[in-house]
Amino acid sequence: MNDDDRTRALLHALDRLPGPHHLEHPDGFDRSAARFGATALRDRLTRDFGRPCSLDEGIQDASFSFRVDVPAEAPGAGLLLAVRLSNYGDLAAVTTPAPDSHDDLDDAVREGALSAADRVRITAALSGLGYRLVPQRLLRRRYDGETWLAAEDHATWWTRFFDHL
Repeated sequence: MNDDDRTRALLHALDRLPGPHHLEHPDGFDRSAARFGATALRDRLTRDFGRPCSLDEGIQDASFSFRVDVPAEAPGAGLLLAVRLSNYGDLAAVTTPAPDSHDDLDDAVREGALSAADRVRITAALSGLGYRLVPQRLLRRRYDGETWLAAEDHATWWTRFFDHL
């Protein structure tokens, strides 16, 4: 089983977690612990990029609660980077600059939207803090999970774990 297959299996497993009807988070979601992790990520990226990164924690009606933004002047490519942190299983997604910009961070490096050094900074910070980076190519796939979102033609795995619901 390759990494994409393992990630798809993880997405389906997280999708089956018991939770409220609104799909924002699974039962037992600890917002305080999630905020602690998001703050640690913001602080780590601020240190690693040498520029203040911001933390958006006022997100509501979504399957993610926090977004960390690396300002455009910090990365070598000069583009805003955003890291969304899902309310499910410590999943993280990086956008460079939009969710559908690149298949994954390797693709972003090849296309000049992210430098190789910045890719290392982001992936090291995420893995060091226990987050699992999910490639955009998997998140853009049509949602075929267990919830009512499966009946929505426009729903993707991005919608399920990283978007407003």
